[in-house]
Amino acid sequence: MVLARIEELLEKYENGETTLNEEQQLKDYFSQETVAPHLEMYKPMFNYFLVNKQEQFTKDVPLKTKRTFNYKWISVAAVAVLMIGIYLTKEPIVDSYNEYAYGTYDKPEDALNEVSKQLAMISSHFNKGTQAVGYLGKVDEGTATLGYLNEIENTTSIIFKN
Repeated sequence: MVLARIEELLEKYENGETTLNEEQQLKDYFSQETVAPHLEMYKPMFNYFLVNKQEQFTKDVPLKTKRTFNYKWISVAAVAVLMIGIYLTKEPIVDSYNEYAYGTYDKPEDALNEVSKQLAMISSHFNKGTQAVGYLGKVDEGTATLGYLNEIENTTSIIFKN
């Protein structure tokens, strides 16, 4: 009769319909050394519940959370500061060209003289470069001489073909 009662309680336990007293009866039955052979599979589960009931959590639970610093906002603030700095240091647009035209000449003759000096300097440097490459004309003469060798080759090929 005890076995029939345990099987009935197991069926109710699996359906989630047992009370705390009925669950305690099941725990008591499965804590015994002798259990019906067809119910042996339930024994480790109920023994685990008995052991688990005795466990206690001993670690401290922190109640205050740690404040984390969000570094994304630093980059946003840095970009904002840079944009404001660029906007505020930008030179204002002025209608008169001469106020910000640095390196210009008041007299056209001075400007012409300065341009002439710069062009003369460029020309002298360019002429030095062409003198250094003057030997290329000799190379052209050598290739013209090789052209005569091509004519000799053509004539010998004509002779030996016949």
